[in-house]
Amino acid sequence: MRPLAYARVSTVAEAVEIVAADPAGAFLAGGTTEIDLVRLGVARPDLLVDINDLPLHDIEDLPGGGVRIGALARMSEVARTPVIAGRYPGVAQALLLGASQQLRNMASMGGNLCQRTRCAYFRDGVSPCNKREPGSGCSALDGLNRGHAVLGTSEHCIATHPSDVAVALVAFDAVVHTAGPGGARRIPIDDFYLPPGDTPDRENPLRHGELITAIDLPPAGIAERSVYLKFRDRQSYEFALVSVCAAVRVEDGLVTEARLALGGVGTKPWRSRLAERRLLGAPATAESYAAAAAYELSAAVPRRHNTFKVELAQRAIVRGLTQAARGGMR
Repeated sequence: MRPLAYARVSTVAEAVEIVAADPAGAFLAGGTTEIDLVRLGVARPDLLVDINDLPLHDIEDLPGGGVRIGALARMSEVARTPVIAGRYPGVAQALLLGASQQLRNMASMGGNLCQRTRCAYFRDGVSPCNKREPGSGCSALDGLNRGHAVLGTSEHCIATHPSDVAVALVAFDAVVHTAGPGGARRIPIDDFYLPPGDTPDRENPLRHGELITAIDLPPAGIAERSVYLKFRDRQSYEFALVSVCAAVRVEDGLVTEARLALGGVGTKPWRSRLAERRLLGAPATAESYAAAAAYELSAAVPRRHNTFKVELAQRAIVRGLTQAARGGMR
């Protein structure tokens, strides 16, 4: 590992000031992603600023029934907090399925949202990769792309975003709070993740020195019956081939509201708005769910090795909606 400077801070303002002043500075929280990338030579900071002493660990109620999650709250803590497990079970399930117990005890919520793709071409440090070295090309386009995206892709990148909990947060319109050199910002989470387009190296709108401070989940009664399902090669800790967060409200046999988001198939956590709109007013049946799923996946652009993801995602949507309509996991 190359030499690094290290600083430990106790206030948000100090953390922002130090990182913003160093073009190669970076924040360090749980370190479960950042340290891996430094060891691989993919991330090359000169300075790591340890933010673990910042007062950003709390999980608190918001007026009207929402919840604010501090950016340094650990995944395991958030998953077992009664207000999350009760009001947003899909979020709790996504956290529990997102990593091993050891990683969940270390990984912070803010760090989870900012983690980089697990695309092997990005992480090997030598293959052409537009995320790592803009303009060098995308090795996955014609390479081994079984785990890659089929939605939101471009000719410059087809890497998936790896976060599980981000999928559930996107389904329920979470808001990301930040502090930076330009002051505080509120960023709707669906806007927090940028499609690759011509600039796949730019994954989110954070400016250098801008720090996530909290994540708000707004009130959403439909979330109380939500589910998160994850389909992967192994049932032990593994990244999703396809995942789905689903919630549905049914009245008199018809769908009156639906929330749906996918993981493992998009270049960002994928809010399935086409399917949601298709479901409104439709009978709450497997046939309606399948039609909505097919409509959502009609825009998919599969590659040589990941064509199976299109059908797997459609089946996952049907199962998720069916389970949610029956009352979720509880």
